[in-house]
Amino acid sequence: ILHTGITVEIVARLAGLPMSTAWECAELLTQARILTPPDPANRQPDDGDLVFVHPLIATAVYDSILPSVRTAFHGVAATVVTESGRGPAAASRHLIEVLPDGEPELVEQLRAAATEHLAVGAPEAARRCLERALQEPPRPDVRVRVLYELGCATLLTAPAKTVEYLRSALAEPGLDNAERVNAVFRLSQALLHNDQSDEAIRTVDAEIARLDSGPARMRLQAVRYMWDTIHVGEELPPAHSEALARLAETCRGRDNSERALLILRGYDAMTRGENAEVVAEHCDRALVNGRLAPGLGWTDTEWGIELLLLLAVAYAYADRLDRAEGLCTEALRTYESAGWSGGHLALAHAHVGLIHRLRGRLKEAETFLRQSLVLAERVGRGLPLYWSATCNLVDTLLVRGHIQEAWEVAEQYNFAPPYPSTIVMPEPRSVRGRLLLAVGRTKEGINELEAAEKATAARGHYNTVSATWGGALARALANEDPRRAAELAATVRRRAERFGTDTAIGEALRLEASLATGKQAASLYAKAVTYLEASPAAYEHAAARVEYGIATRSTSELQRGLTLAESCGADGLVDRAREAIARLV
Repeated sequence: ILHTGITVEIVARLAGLPMSTAWECAELLTQARILTPPDPANRQPDDGDLVFVHPLIATAVYDSILPSVRTAFHGVAATVVTESGRGPAAASRHLIEVLPDGEPELVEQLRAAATEHLAVGAPEAARRCLERALQEPPRPDVRVRVLYELGCATLLTAPAKTVEYLRSALAEPGLDNAERVNAVFRLSQALLHNDQSDEAIRTVDAEIARLDSGPARMRLQAVRYMWDTIHVGEELPPAHSEALARLAETCRGRDNSERALLILRGYDAMTRGENAEVVAEHCDRALVNGRLAPGLGWTDTEWGIELLLLLAVAYAYADRLDRAEGLCTEALRTYESAGWSGGHLALAHAHVGLIHRLRGRLKEAETFLRQSLVLAERVGRGLPLYWSATCNLVDTLLVRGHIQEAWEVAEQYNFAPPYPSTIVMPEPRSVRGRLLLAVGRTKEGINELEAAEKATAARGHYNTVSATWGGALARALANEDPRRAAELAATVRRRAERFGTDTAIGEALRLEASLATGKQAASLYAKAVTYLEASPAAYEHAAARVEYGIATRSTSELQRGLTLAESCGADGLVDRAREAIARLV
C-alpha cells in the first residue's frame, strides 16, 4: 500500500501494530529477502526506510490484496502520510485510489497536491490528482476552478486536453474576471499550439468584445497582436504593422502589457526587415535593467513562453546574439531546474539550437535540436513546436554538408507541405527549397522557393536572414535565367542594407559575388568577408573566406576559411576548402 522508501513508524501505524512488533516483522521480512535491511542502530520514528528487494515483489504483494481492502487501506494511508508531515503530494497517490464519495475535504487535498506536483515539474501527477477531484465530485462553485486548474496543468504537455478543460471552465459560472481572462489566454495559447490558430484568434476577439477599457482588455489586445504575428494562415496587411507601431509608440514599458507590445513591435520590425536598430531599441525598452521584468519570467504564466521566444528571436536575427543566447540559455536552465518538461523544454532546446546555428556552432546546434525533437514527439507530431525543431535541424544539417542526413530527417519527420498555421523560424519553405536543390530535385526546389517568395510577401516578411529563399532562388536560376537571378540578388542586397546588420549585408554581398566573375567577384567577396568577419555568424564568415579564396586562387584565404569551417563543424565546407587547396598546390 505504502509502496517503498517509507519508515517503520508509518507502516506500524497503518498496520495497527506496536513499534516493537513492527520492527520484529521488518526483521523477519528482511531475513526472507522481501525487504532490504532497515537501520536498527537507532530505532527512532524517522529512522530506517523500508525498501522492497525487487519491484516485482511489491507488485505481487499489492495484487494479492482484495480490491476492497486495498481501497480502505489507501484511505487510512492518506491520513497517516499526511499526519506524518509528508505533505499533500505524498498523500495524493493514496487519495486517488479512494472511492468517490462527494467529500469536499478530499477535493481540496487533491488540489493542494496538484499544486505541489506542478511546483516540482510533475504536470502528469497534477493532472491525475485534478481528474480524480472531478470524480469526487466537487461542489459546483469549486468544479469550475478544478477545470481551470486542469487546463493549466496540461498546458503544452497535452494541448488538446487543455482546450477541452478550459472550454468547460469558461462555459460554467464561477470564475472571477481575472481568472476568466487568464483562462481565455491559456485556451487561446493551447489552441495555437494545437495548430488551431484561427480559433485562438476568435476566442480572444470574443473576450475583448465583452470587456471594458482597462488592463485586462489591453492585455488581451496585446495577445491578439501576438497571435496575429505568430499566425500565418492569412495575409498580414501593412495596416497591422502600422497600428502596432502607433500603439508601441505610446508605450514606455510601465507595465507588462506595454512591455509585451514593445516586444511584438520589435519582432514585427525584424520580420519586415526594418532597420535592426529599431528592432533592438524596442526590445531593449521591454527589459528592466537589461533583464526580464518581474511577471515576465520563463515560468510565469500571465504571458506565456511565446512572447519571450519572440523577444529572443528578434534579438537573434538582429545580430544581437549575446542577448538572445542569454535569454534562451536562461529558459533552458529555468525549465530544467524547475522540472518542467513537454513543450516548454522542447521549445527551449530548439531555440538554444537556433542560437548555436546562427553563431556557427553547428555540432552543438545539432545536439540541441535532436533533443528538442525527442521532447516534442512526446507532445505530439505535427504540432507547431515540432516544426520548429525539425526545420532548424534540417537547416543545420544542410550547412554542415550532411545532405543525405538532412533528407532522411525531412522524410522521417514529415518536413513537407502542408505547413503549420504558426510562424516558424527560419522560414520553412526556404529551408525545404534549399533541401530539394541540394538533393538534385531542382525544379521542385525552385517551385518551393517561389512559394516561399509569395508566402513571405503576403505577410510582409522581407528579412533576408530569417527567410533565405531569395539567395537560394538566385543561385538556382543563375544559369537558366541570369537576368532574374541578378534582379533577385539586387533585391536581397537592397533589403539587407535596409535591415543593416553585418550578417545580412555580408550574405547579400556573398550572393552577388557568386553571380559575378573575375575582378568584380573578387571585390564583392572581399567586401562580404569584411562584413561577415564583423558579424557573429561564424559559418557564413567561413563560407565567404573559402569562396573568396577560390575566386582569387589564394591559398592563405582558403586556409583561413578551412580553419574556420573546421571550428564550426561544417564538414561539407571543409571538404570543399581542402579540394580547392589541393588544386592550387
